[in-house]
Amino acid sequence: MPLLEVIALTAQDARAAEEGGADRLEVVADMAADGLTPDPVVVAEMRQVTSLPLRIMLRANTGFRTNGAELDRLRRAAESLTEAGADGFVLGFLDSEGRIDVGATAKLVAVITPLPWTFHRAIDHAADPEAAWRTVRELSGLDAVLTAGAPVGADAGVAALVCRAAESAGSAGLVLAGGGLRRKHVAPLAAAGVRSFHVGGAVRPDRSWERPVSACLVREWRTLIAAAG
Repeated sequence: MPLLEVIALTAQDARAAEEGGADRLEVVADMAADGLTPDPVVVAEMRQVTSLPLRIMLRANTGFRTNGAELDRLRRAAESLTEAGADGFVLGFLDSEGRIDVGATAKLVAVITPLPWTFHRAIDHAADPEAAWRTVRELSGLDAVLTAGAPVGADAGVAALVCRAAESAGSAGLVLAGGGLRRKHVAPLAAAGVRSFHVGGAVRPDRSWERPVSACLVREWRTLIAAAG
């Protein structure tokens, strides 16, 4: 069965996503900044209302670079979030030249091990996507790469995702397709071997982050990806 991951901001979102048939939640705060680290209190509230795996964002600013002070805060946050009920994390950084910042990423991975984690859409903004992909695949504990295939989103990147998935079963297995994903993208991605899909605005009325997750819309996506798979 293909995996459906839904972005959740609140316990209400978490409950609706599970009702609609989601497999996993990506938990974030502040979607105006494309998703930052949430409060552990919110994660604990979600843990009380859902049995779904909670994969928590570790990101302190709107960009993809970080520094020592931020990493210290994120390491402490990861510990608190694990206590609150996190089952995994979402993280990843680029350096000043647009390469994967292996050092910064590894410092957080050391704290969250043995929990699994996703490298987030920073990879879509790398200066050399091929080199970035090779680097990310070697990172310890990684089991997914959230990617739209292009910085501006899945509409522009779906062809690149199809090519990435076609490289090998290993590549296809790592791709978590998301970032403006639309229903029309599911069939070609599934045909290429992609088995994991990530949605946020698509399961909210009017695609608005001001509206809560709709169980009905999640159910429609669940049906769509199950049929495509």
